[in-house]
Amino acid sequence: MDILLRGTLANNSLRFMAISGRELVEKARETHGLSRVCTAALGRTLLITSIMGAELKSDDDKVTVIIKGEGLAGNLVCTSNQSATVKGYIENPSIELPLMPNGKLDVGSAVGWLGKMTVIRDHSLKEPYVGSCDMVSGEIAEDFAHYFTISEQTPSLVYLGVRVDATSGSVLSAGGIVIQPLPGCDDYIIDGIEAITEDISSLAKRLGDGETLEQALNDILKEFEPVVLSTSSPEFKCDCSRERLERVLISLGREELQDMIEKDGGAEIACQFCNTKYYFDKEQLTNLLKEM
Repeated sequence: MDILLRGTLANNSLRFMAISGRELVEKARETHGLSRVCTAALGRTLLITSIMGAELKSDDDKVTVIIKGEGLAGNLVCTSNQSATVKGYIENPSIELPLMPNGKLDVGSAVGWLGKMTVIRDHSLKEPYVGSCDMVSGEIAEDFAHYFTISEQTPSLVYLGVRVDATSGSVLSAGGIVIQPLPGCDDYIIDGIEAITEDISSLAKRLGDGETLEQALNDILKEFEPVVLSTSSPEFKCDCSRERLERVLISLGREELQDMIEKDGGAEIACQFCNTKYYFDKEQLTNLLKEM
């Protein structure tokens, strides 16, 4: 079962957000028919978006991540809410690339690093906060570490890992962690965290080997005495509905709806996040026109 933990380290000197998300990444893979490299790329982005969603203050708040790295896989879009429920898609889900010389999936080339990453935090009644930064590697974790430092002035250690079966492409494990200093954190503590980055990067493998997220964290971060403060249950789930897409059709305007009725006799709309298709016949479009 997927789980997201939030807590503190080193006697409240650092905070951490960690996730084990094999099931949610596997559901995304099945939903979109993802290649291996796209499973890793979208999976990593879903994990970090879910983590950021769990940081929101209200049930109505949302965070959206848009990555335009100019790579072969195209744009990535993910969104999450306070409950860490996340959805997302990648523009070219079937693109596949040769493995890198070290045997790892070439996520950087698939995503690209020539464009920008944008994070939109929608706090319902207020104007949304929009932050952006240039991509640095396309590997997602490095790009988010850069984003937190540049756009939110919060130096962060970010690890995101998705392991897939070489033959079937199914997700073996998926995990991520974000560690950030709290006010008053001493430099030697930050240096200590940086010294164990190799251990932190073993998180996805440990999860794949059968360790729970809490077991893995307690071992990797044992010298920093992790304290878990809250737990969430992240999942990949789309909140699209026929009613929501009716509002989308209405927003197109009277002229566009009339055109659909006269020329096409109906309309079919597919949700990009879950591939669910909704069909509106001539009578239904006419009723929407009357509502306007």
